[in-house]
Order: sequence, then structure tokens, then C-alpha cells
Amino acid sequence: MESTYPFGMSSPAAGAATLAPRRSSRFVAWVRAWRAGLVPFDEVADEIAGDEEHLVADAPGAWTDLPLREALPSLAKLSPDEIRLVLPAPGDPRGLPGPGDFAGAALLAGEAVVASGLGLVPEVRSHTSGSGMTWETVLWRVYPLPADAPKASLAVPGAAEAEAELAAVLAETTAALTRLDVAQWRPELAGALAALRRPDGATDLPPGFDPRARRLFARAAVLDRVLALAGESAPGGAVNTYEAQQRDAALRPLTTACRQALVAACNAPLRP
Repeated sequence: MESTYPFGMSSPAAGAATLAPRRSSRFVAWVRAWRAGLVPFDEVADEIAGDEEHLVADAPGAWTDLPLREALPSLAKLSPDEIRLVLPAPGDPRGLPGPGDFAGAALLAGEAVVASGLGLVPEVRSHTSGSGMTWETVLWRVYPLPADAPKASLAVPGAAEAEAELAAVLAETTAALTRLDVAQWRPELAGALAALRRPDGATDLPPGFDPRARRLFARAAVLDRVLALAGESAPGGAVNTYEAQQRDAALRPLTTACRQALVAACNAPLRP
């Protein structure tokens, strides 16, 4: 049965929801749950990696790249609150503990993990075999953080504040995209944004996160993938430069609110 959305579209953008979520968000959520004693160590690496191959470069005490499972014990002495998600962007370095190699790599990737005195940034590497097959590996590069890094820069809005901000900005953005007639040149984006207005009980967080954090993560994770779709060129050249600028201006506040929501959800206090 078809559903009708405010844009006059039917069916959300299923493809947008299948794009890969940010790897750092899964890393932080599952490692924090492990350090809180809420999930066993044997599950953590598999939950983070999914069907990808994940390696760790420059892990403490290691002289070569390690499989993720072998590198995770270097975080075994940390408390959950020492492990934080950061999603910086140009002009918005919130969460970064001061300038340096880690900050530069995190800004380039758009995501990173702060784990007490260490920073981890994922790098996606593409490979091609002699027969022409291609595949990707994820390399988590570890950076030592300065001992005097400013802790206050890690402060982020709480889940309640981030949820309210995301809902308000989503409504404003939906109205702006309606005025721009986004459905004419990007129908899958219009449908996906409309679908996000509906309640979504799905969750992708491990045990220990409260219902608000789960709800916020579920909505922000899908929205983050929709925004990645929005950043691509419209198919068939259906949008000109001016229209692209208008689209980007409309989406910019939503992109910021989405990043804050993911950070607030993944860094939320854990409970048994």
C-alpha cells in the first residue's frame, strides 16, 4: 500500500537508508558498552566491522597493522565516559582536543574517536585484484593526543536538547525543500526526508543506552545517510548551479543538527 508524503511523493528513499552509517559511531557505541560490562568482548569487533575488514595502524605497542579484535584490548582500561564520538566539519571543530595531526585527519574524514589519550580515525582503502575484483578495507589510524588537550572542548548537547533541535531543524528544512520543489529533481531525497517525520522504533545501539538515545540515534543515523545522498549530484543534470547552492543552504543547518544528534546519542550516559 502506498503512503503519501508532504512532497506529493510515494515511498521513501530505500536506497538512502542502505548507505553505510558512520563507522566511528558504531565503534564508540559498542566499545563503550563493552567497557561498561554490558556486552562481551567477543562481540565488539564483529559488531563494529560488520562484513568489512577492519585493521588498526599504530596501535600502542604494535609494530604492524593489527586486526581490530587484536587492537581493542589497548582500550581495556578505559571507562565508557573516556570514549567519545566526534564529528567535526570545516568551521565546526567541536569535540577535537586542539590542533594537531589527529585534528587534521579527523576533519578530513569528518569523523573520529577520542579514547582518553588516543585518537582514532577511519580510513577507507580500495583494492583491486589481478582479476579486476574490487574490495575495501577500513584502517583505523591511532594518534597520540597531547596530555594537556583541553577537555572542555569535548562537551556536547545532551540527548534531550539534541533531539529537540533535530526535530525543529528537520521541520524547517522540509518546508524549505518544499519551496525549492526538490521533488522535481531529487525525488528520492524528498521521500526520505518525509519518511523521517514518522515515528521510527528501530535501533542500532547496543545494550545500555536509554530509549531517548536509541530513538535519537535511529533517526539521526538514517538522516545522516540521506544527507550523504543529498550531497551527490542530481542524476541527469536535473539541478543547475544556483539550485544546488539553494539546496546546500537549506540542508546546512540540518547537517549540523544531525551531527550533534549522533554525537549526543553515542556519547549518552550508559545504564545497566
